[in-house]
Amino acid sequence: MNNLLIMPVIIPLIVGMVLIIFPKNIILQRALSLFAIAASGLITLNIMNQILDDGIQTLQLGGWEAPFGISFVGDMFSVLLVLTTCIVAFCCLIYAFRSIGEKNEKLYFYPLFLFLIVGVNGSFLTGDLFNLYVFFEVFLLASYVLISLGGGKKQLRESLKYVFTNIVSSAFFLFGVAYLYSITGTLNLAHLSSRIAEAGQDGLITTVALLFLIVFSLKAGLLLFFWLPGSYSVPPTAIAAIFAALLTKVGIYAIFRMFTLIFYHEPQVTHLIIGILAAVTMILGALGAAGFMDVRKILTYNVIISVGFIVAGLVSMTEAGLMGSIYYLIHDMIIKALVFLIGGTIILLTGTSNLREISGLIRRHPALGWMFFIGALSMVGIPPLSGFLGKVFITQGTFEIGYFWLGGIGLLASLFILFSMIKLFMNAFWGETILTEEEEKGSTKGLIFPIALLLIFSLALGLGAEGIQVYVAEAAEQLLNPSLYIDAVLK
Repeated sequence: MNNLLIMPVIIPLIVGMVLIIFPKNIILQRALSLFAIAASGLITLNIMNQILDDGIQTLQLGGWEAPFGISFVGDMFSVLLVLTTCIVAFCCLIYAFRSIGEKNEKLYFYPLFLFLIVGVNGSFLTGDLFNLYVFFEVFLLASYVLISLGGGKKQLRESLKYVFTNIVSSAFFLFGVAYLYSITGTLNLAHLSSRIAEAGQDGLITTVALLFLIVFSLKAGLLLFFWLPGSYSVPPTAIAAIFAALLTKVGIYAIFRMFTLIFYHEPQVTHLIIGILAAVTMILGALGAAGFMDVRKILTYNVIISVGFIVAGLVSMTEAGLMGSIYYLIHDMIIKALVFLIGGTIILLTGTSNLREISGLIRRHPALGWMFFIGALSMVGIPPLSGFLGKVFITQGTFEIGYFWLGGIGLLASLFILFSMIKLFMNAFWGETILTEEEEKGSTKGLIFPIALLLIFSLALGLGAEGIQVYVAEAAEQLLNPSLYIDAVLK
């Protein structure tokens, strides 16, 4: 039992509730929010080392033994994602100090931000399917308000689309939970895995598995991403960055958890379908990224490409493929926050997101330009940057099982990422400088530091990959061996 497991959920929850009482004290709101995120990250780092030494950590709330009580489970995969969430949230929070505006700060921005983190961290750490649904709803409710901050006509329209899509997916989620409980009599993830392994994954179970795949694909933007480009293009920059970095990743995490722990017995059906969805997602995302001349649309379609690429590693169900997905998932959370913050800063400076109206920013803002260039190369997977290892291992995993078509599409998608990001760099930063300092619509004061911090984490992930290899290998091993998870929870 590890009582620390619940702290990355409890700390931001309690601090968020306290901050509701002091909506106008901005200094207090900022300080306590940073404290909550930093404390959660440090505790998570401690839990990671405990898992490395002693194996998967569990916490049964109220002393009720699994599967009867509420379980929190920290395996290496989930805890790595919680730590990355804290890193990204910390940097986006610092960026928000200078960009979100005092009006939005007083509209409970910081409590809502913390409640979003509560839902994300809880989704990663819960060991119960119904509580996974609950934590999904927690971060979705917070995101419904955050996405509408500002209240413009386009923003409200996209907010309605986002809310409606997630309400529909949540309804299907409940249907899936009900069907699975009626079949197995349990919702504890470890107990579900054990029950289905004993009874066998028949046609009905596989149908329920596909229902969950639809639900989590909607939330992750896997093929069913019609809501995503607009929704991620309208909120303030700090919010768009945290959405791009975290929200689709919770859906990806749920797909990994369900199809490595519970529905892994019929991979010729379930995992092949996931592979097809991943391939189509990468193709459509690549076309969108290449076709638009809007800063945020280009970045958003690159989010979609990465969803397909990460899931391709799951399809292989090999050590290399899963290690690649974990590496790339961590990399993508950091790098998407980085490029979205830079994209938002470009829009702040120029007053437009249309690349045809932007040029030559690198002369006045060289640090911003070169940080974007390094981030772009990392997204493409240029060695030794953080995206390289993940792409190599995912491609290796797909080739090992004979899915050359899937690995090939992943490599082709990388070329489209290169094209779209270089297009953005050349149009926004290169060329003739058309804005003087007086004509710029905003300032980068206070915005460069959080961007640089994210870039440092990204570089450390790439150049220091050997240092986290032991954690990633442990996470992949635990995903490949469901018995480790089951034994830790059910003892």
